[in-house]
Amino acid sequence: MRPLVTAARDAAEQWFLARGLPAALTPRARARYAIARSAPALTAYATVMIALLIVDLVAGSSEIYIDGAPTAAERLVLAVLGLTVPLALIVGWAVSRLRRRAKSVVALIATAVVAAASVVRGGASHLVISGIAVAIAVIVTAVGAGAVLGWAVRLTMAQAAAMGALFVSALPVVLLTVVVFFNTYVWVLASTISQARLAVALLFLFAVTIAFILSSSNSRAGPMLESVSAPHDGAHELSGTPFAAIPDPPTNEPLSGGERLNVVAVLAAAQIAHLMMVAICTAAIYFVLGLILLGPEVLTKWTGGGASIGAVFGMTIPVPQSLINMTLILCALTFMYVSARSVGDDGYKADFLNPLIEDLHTTLVARNRWVGAPTELS
Repeated sequence: MRPLVTAARDAAEQWFLARGLPAALTPRARARYAIARSAPALTAYATVMIALLIVDLVAGSSEIYIDGAPTAAERLVLAVLGLTVPLALIVGWAVSRLRRRAKSVVALIATAVVAAASVVRGGASHLVISGIAVAIAVIVTAVGAGAVLGWAVRLTMAQAAAMGALFVSALPVVLLTVVVFFNTYVWVLASTISQARLAVALLFLFAVTIAFILSSSNSRAGPMLESVSAPHDGAHELSGTPFAAIPDPPTNEPLSGGERLNVVAVLAAAQIAHLMMVAICTAAIYFVLGLILLGPEVLTKWTGGGASIGAVFGMTIPVPQSLINMTLILCALTFMYVSARSVGDDGYKADFLNPLIEDLHTTLVARNRWVGAPTELS
């Protein structure tokens, strides 16, 4: 294939992947450069592994028990854990801006770092688990699912202004959760429920909410999916894209089932990420409020003598387990509320949803040109 044709093909494929529509490409195209494209995820994973290794070395074991005022070493452990996720995201973002060859090298280095950290932390068993995680990251990237997830996260951050408006509109649920937060019976439930039952309950609530979002996304995407096969009316501009010089085809090929599913998945994933951040912010407010209010006497009365320490991912910390459980419950309830409210929220539709649908429509117009382009290009 000629270099210019190869460059045009690569630019078009990267454009579709960056906009979360891998279904417009062939399986071979989706798998092309999978190692390089998985570099951001692999480096983020390597960052987490390094942080966990530091925690193990400082704490002396993988089990952390903090009772009372933390020591200097325990403060370092808490700082490392608190910075791990933001640092992993920053590292992944920085790697995503590198050139393809540099990404490939970084991906191999990150894999080696993960392997070394796994061996130091736990030997062969940890190495096998890490190897499976790396393989999953590469496979998810190769099939195109990683492109959908990455696109949803980028779009959510770009729409931060709409998120603030939605958070303001969610103030009624804050008032509702205030009633829940100061309810003694709910605190007794939060202090006595087992972690297994709580996990099942939270998964159930999140599953119901996600099913609702998927259903509403399918309904909202329906008119666009039906009209995309019609002739291009010029409303969706493609100048400055790899498809600007490609003419519209005489007839548009109907969308495949996979492409329809891809569009609905992108629409739903963007909303889930967007609304989940609002729920997490709301839950964080109540977590801080609980740290302020829950003295020993109040904790004893509200929880019926519940424990004053809790566990998070195997770490024992001086935070009541009931407060941790209550925060998770409030996060799930807030996620359900803002998801339901978004259906009839005109401001949310105007600021976030309608621009998102128009952006997807433009992507599908580009798909029509790409599918109808000469075979040597597509």
